[in-house]
Amino acid sequence: MYRLLDVHPSGFCAWLKNPLSKRASEDERQADLPFQAWQESGNVYGYRKLHDDILDQGEMCCPNRVACLTRLAGVKAEIGYKRRPGKYSGRPSVVVDNALDRQFDVEAADKAWVTDITYILTCEGFAYLAVVIDLYSRRVIGWATQSRQTTDVVLQALLMAVWRRKPKDQVLVHSDQGSQFTSMDWASFLKHHNLVHSMSRRGNCHDNAVAESSFNLLKRERIRRRVHNSRHEARQDVFDYIEMFYNPKRKHVRNGMLSPVEFGRLQKT
Repeated sequence: MYRLLDVHPSGFCAWLKNPLSKRASEDERQADLPFQAWQESGNVYGYRKLHDDILDQGEMCCPNRVACLTRLAGVKAEIGYKRRPGKYSGRPSVVVDNALDRQFDVEAADKAWVTDITYILTCEGFAYLAVVIDLYSRRVIGWATQSRQTTDVVLQALLMAVWRRKPKDQVLVHSDQGSQFTSMDWASFLKHHNLVHSMSRRGNCHDNAVAESSFNLLKRERIRRRVHNSRHEARQDVFDYIEMFYNPKRKHVRNGMLSPVEFGRLQKT
């Protein structure tokens, strides 16, 4: 029987009816899913979190398949900063002990909080951001921004955390040795709100790794990707990232790919 290009007529007719294989058809159907999930994450997720998002939609696929689809879609995760090589040991604080001692995994909410302060460059100058994070769920429970790096900005963040959580029992609050956290006003606030202070060793960022990590995420996923014309604009961006994305939506590997809000609900159920 005559075959055009060595293809059997029956095979050619079958191809006309269904030119794509079952696998190719499934690839075409799922091709847009990683890109859509990537856009919803603010263009920051890598293939592992995108895979978890796709599973949440009821789709069935393996991580390697999602990795292939993300490459085809041109999707890339936002890469963080590289730490400079060196030793990070540091001397103990002469003010308070390091009671937390890098015990970052706690069994319940409002047992241990960590706090820190960083800066955001704007066209008006620096905007200083202080946050308070609950170690149980990694949720940002308090934050504040000001134009100066004073004790007041960290107190405002801690006040928000106390107002939101209203802890019934004593809470351990861990910080570094910044001047804001060694002031008399800070110590007085802790004493009057049943909070116990813990402090990192000097020059040791790993003692407060959770707070450092949250700042790293904020800067690589949001801050360094845009220019802020004013401190007010930077504050609005921080609000959008923390309250609209990080707390309610951003998946954490440590939380079993649940957001801080979703993970926090597990304690209540």
